[in-house]
Amino acid sequence: MQKSKLWTRDFLAVSLTSFFVFVIFYMLTVTLPLFATDELHASKQSLGLIVTIFLVSGIVFRPLAGKWMTTLGQKKVLLIGVFIFLIGSILYMNIHSLSALLLLRVLHGIGFGMSTTATGAIVANVIPEQRKGEGMGYYATFMNLAMVVGPFVGLTLTNTLSHTAVFTVAVVSSVLAVLCSLVLRVPEVQASSATNEIQPAKGLAAFFEYRSLPISVAGLVVAFSYASVISFVSIYAKEMGFTQASSFFFVVYAVCLLASRPFTGKWFDQYGENSVVYPSILSLAIGIFLLSQATTSWVFLLAGALIGLGFGTITSSFQSIAVKKASPHRRGVATATFFVFFDSGMGLGSFLLGILSTAAGYKGMYVFCSVVALLAIAVYLVLHGRKSQKQRIISQNESLGK
Repeated sequence: MQKSKLWTRDFLAVSLTSFFVFVIFYMLTVTLPLFATDELHASKQSLGLIVTIFLVSGIVFRPLAGKWMTTLGQKKVLLIGVFIFLIGSILYMNIHSLSALLLLRVLHGIGFGMSTTATGAIVANVIPEQRKGEGMGYYATFMNLAMVVGPFVGLTLTNTLSHTAVFTVAVVSSVLAVLCSLVLRVPEVQASSATNEIQPAKGLAAFFEYRSLPISVAGLVVAFSYASVISFVSIYAKEMGFTQASSFFFVVYAVCLLASRPFTGKWFDQYGENSVVYPSILSLAIGIFLLSQATTSWVFLLAGALIGLGFGTITSSFQSIAVKKASPHRRGVATATFFVFFDSGMGLGSFLLGILSTAAGYKGMYVFCSVVALLAIAVYLVLHGRKSQKQRIISQNESLGK
């Protein structure tokens, strides 16, 4: 039987939209603290607010975006989100105080939360059902590439040109995200059928997909442990004398992830979720532990390879599970539910682990986070893994019976 086509115009359009939005996110995450210090003379204590306020506004608007997609339609919510994101990118050019920057981060976070929730829901409907794991894996790869491209471009421009050059690239990337969104074709009939034929969800159910909660909780635990990497690995590398190697950390991360992507997505579809999730979490845990033990650059980079292989695969797998649990018209809500928990784990981890690193040092923090990552295996097993295995056995028995 011939496979349904995965690499369609719409799949590329939604993946590129996500890529350009996340490039800006990661680029500004690493450069705005420098901008606030150099240009706005902000104190070190206030720098954390630049990221925290952005994530909080995104978290608040994710469930709202999920609900709006069931009434307004997915493409309309996406377009509103990317246009807000574009306006925010333009306004960075005229920021002259920390308070103005923090207000702008609220607006930008709203656009980020809406647009990324919409792209996550849209791609789930664009990918053929029988290639869901493979397709979500490739979609996540665009986000992982943004994690490498964004910081590299941002820091290079900051060091060689100016902060204005960074903001200019942010505007250009935002325009490209808008253009990709405009050419994207989304079957809006799903939104109308959901509104007209299915009883609208009420209360919290309008904002959260309960069937996606278990995997979302597991995602929160994984994101908490990964926050130690995204928030502190550059500082840790400088402390350990791995300054040169640190610039290649996420490059190695991306290379290993890309090399594994053609296999892990197919294994997810062919052999079940557990066959991919358990090894991926273990890879993440080992990688974080290696960070705590790194005394040479090659061990430091090996840790990056294992973390990239593990975390990159986990996020795409968990997101795929979250949307598969929901009905087609609720995939936007399911995507929002997953990312609310995931972003919360990332934000909570960044805050609490910063306190822990002060008390126990970065090595102690990474040992702790490797244990948290191992704990995610147990959380996944209890909340989803056992049920997934039972369902697979039942499906196999039914196939043999036929």
